[in-house]
Amino acid sequence: MLTLTYLGHACFVLEAEGYRLLLDPYTPGYVPGLDRPAVSANRVLCSHDHADHCWEGAPVLLNEVPCPFAVSTMEVWHDGRMGALRGRNTIHILEYRGLRLAHLGDLGHDLTEEQVRELGPLDVVMLPVGGTYTLDCGQASALADRLDVRTVIPMHYRRGEMGFPVLQPLQEFLDLRPDWRELPGSTLEVTENMPRTTLVLNVKPTCK
Repeated sequence: MLTLTYLGHACFVLEAEGYRLLLDPYTPGYVPGLDRPAVSANRVLCSHDHADHCWEGAPVLLNEVPCPFAVSTMEVWHDGRMGALRGRNTIHILEYRGLRLAHLGDLGHDLTEEQVRELGPLDVVMLPVGGTYTLDCGQASALADRLDVRTVIPMHYRRGEMGFPVLQPLQEFLDLRPDWRELPGSTLEVTENMPRTTLVLNVKPTCK
């Protein structure tokens, strides 16, 4: 079984066969409304070295569980000026038994057709939608429509007490996605042939 759990902002845990990947963990207390990602992992992947995406003190497990994931990357930009404002951003593409997921980090520009083809068909994409530092709601929705993806999971937005005040609220993105639905919890079981939808995951209770 492959599970994806949302820990808030742009942080997720991907787990299969007793192995955990921690994606873009925020530094404790740095993101408004969030305390710390309350999980340990076998490996940590960060899209870039900003404090809301890369916690250097994230607890790493030292057991000998073999990694079941194939991990590849795509180098893009954190802004629409080829990194002149905020530098580079790394997209992580994660594969497990034919299932493919992509975490877009702080993507700050539209992808080219070549980059869309390179990403290829995806079962899940974790997509920043809040603007200011990343794609805004309209840009993110347009990109979601261009990708060959089954499940779009928004991240990096403002909702309630969570998120930086300059970010757009999640609802502004959802207003552009008539197919959206919300899970009652924070964890999605990723399977083959999931319906095409925009899916909101609630934050695992690590909020203050």
